[in-house]
Amino acid sequence: MKTATGKSLSLYQAPHLEITLFAENIKGLPELYNLAIDKFKNEPSILVFAHDDISILDFYWMNSIFNGLSHFGIVGIAGNIRRVPYQPSWAFVDKQFTWDKSENLSGVVGHGSRFPPENLDFFAPPFQEVKLLDGVLLAAFSETLVKNHMRFDEKFKFHFYDMDFCRQAEIRGIKMGTIPLSLIHESAGSFGSGGWSNSYADYLKKWGQ
Repeated sequence: MKTATGKSLSLYQAPHLEITLFAENIKGLPELYNLAIDKFKNEPSILVFAHDDISILDFYWMNSIFNGLSHFGIVGIAGNIRRVPYQPSWAFVDKQFTWDKSENLSGVVGHGSRFPPENLDFFAPPFQEVKLLDGVLLAAFSETLVKNHMRFDEKFKFHFYDMDFCRQAEIRGIKMGTIPLSLIHESAGSFGSGGWSNSYADYLKKWGQ
């Protein structure tokens, strides 16, 4: 396990922790995440969907996720308490990538490839109910996803799968919230790229705004 996430998980050995890695993967994340939902549909579990470029700094990260899921149906580390028309990301309000006001955001995310992180984005205190979550890490009880027929839309290979997932949760009445969980994300994203723009068009086609 050479990725940042793999290295982190190798440090946190736990008897009930099962790691599923997709080495040299070329498939979209939603397809892989749906495989996990199907795998555990008859085995009550906590499912954690995470990118492979995060360094987990919290020795008690599993406890943090469990505690969060005692209050919310789906949890993440950063999000937005509101959703506005044509929103291109949980954090931005328009295609010019204008940051939303801090009072609408929640969570803390480190960025960089080492500790301490090169940048630390403190949006606002975590443990707030939100309408949109950052897809870098999402977690839910398997029963919550199965009983609500929640799946990731495989149309979105990478970009907007998290936005779409949160929209699905919203219309099903599933509460979402941020949790205090310390990690460093190596990637800053590829907003505005060709792939991103195509996915944004698909997202608007599906949801209208």
